[in-house]
Amino acid sequence: MDTIWHTIFFGNPLKDWAIALGSVLFFCIVARIMQKIVLKKVQQLATKTDSSLDDFIVRLIQRSVTPMLYAFAVYIGLQYLVLPAQVNKVLYIAVLVISVFFIVNIISSIFSYFFRQFESKGEQVKQARGILLIVKIVLWIIGIIFLIDNLGYDITTIIAGLGIGGIAIALAAQAILGDLFSYLVIFFDKPFETSDFIVIGDKSGIVEYIGIKTTRLRTLSGEQLIVSNTDLTNSRVQNFKRMEKRRVVLSIGVTYETKADIIERIPEIIRELVESYKEVSFDRAHFSAFGDFSLNFEIVYYILSADYLVFMNSQQSINLSILERFEQEGIDFAYPTQKLFLASTNIMQ
Repeated sequence: MDTIWHTIFFGNPLKDWAIALGSVLFFCIVARIMQKIVLKKVQQLATKTDSSLDDFIVRLIQRSVTPMLYAFAVYIGLQYLVLPAQVNKVLYIAVLVISVFFIVNIISSIFSYFFRQFESKGEQVKQARGILLIVKIVLWIIGIIFLIDNLGYDITTIIAGLGIGGIAIALAAQAILGDLFSYLVIFFDKPFETSDFIVIGDKSGIVEYIGIKTTRLRTLSGEQLIVSNTDLTNSRVQNFKRMEKRRVVLSIGVTYETKADIIERIPEIIRELVESYKEVSFDRAHFSAFGDFSLNFEIVYYILSADYLVFMNSQQSINLSILERFEQEGIDFAYPTQKLFLASTNIMQ
């Protein structure tokens, strides 16, 4: 029996192979027990809580940590054997690649989780996805550089080359980089969000998408307007979505034949009509001026909503109420007219 155990097989006694395979099997069984019993128990407890963080941690361990443990189990078990340097190098590279892949994936998943939490609050959903893409790219670049460095290559030359190349690319793509930085400004400063109605110069529309380079608006006439992020950050942007209330200035004129006591009552009539609407706040009503052909009144009130449809409906209702009330009171609206007075003269024959 001792002779069999000492039989050399690929440069190692059969006994060492048995120990190595036993070690691999042992560590794999331990990992499997953790996955099937411990982790499953933790998962059951996580489903009973309101927080999604514990569910995320369980999923992260299942998808990334457990596979990495299996790879380590194989690598640690095979370390008991005396293997050729080339085989050891291949094993080392394989474990290193697997480790870097899963570690970057774990960090990326953590960022993704917190961005999803950010999205669940309804804040700049599509913008958050763009930032997440940039973060993932940076993480994978760092992971690849770390991998190259641990494989024994001199990354100083590579980084220097990347630096020179980066400068050349930056000079060639100034507009793109400018839009990218403007995108970050929009994301963190939040001058507007998707679904906001904004006005930029003589252009206006509802924000549909905020991308890394451009922002897309849907104009009132229906077409899509694409604006670079740099142009947006360099422009004065009016955001009507954040308007809390809308101010209305209404000017009306009545005829000069209207009696003074009725003229005195008109501001109070207007006040009564405006204050009868719930979503409207009355400000003032005054007999403001003697016009060329009318006695002019200026009325100011606020629509307590940013919704344009509510604004127009309320304004229409108030206008109709004023029209009906003036008809009841016998008050005539003025319109441009001229009166011509003719003087009669007697001519002596």
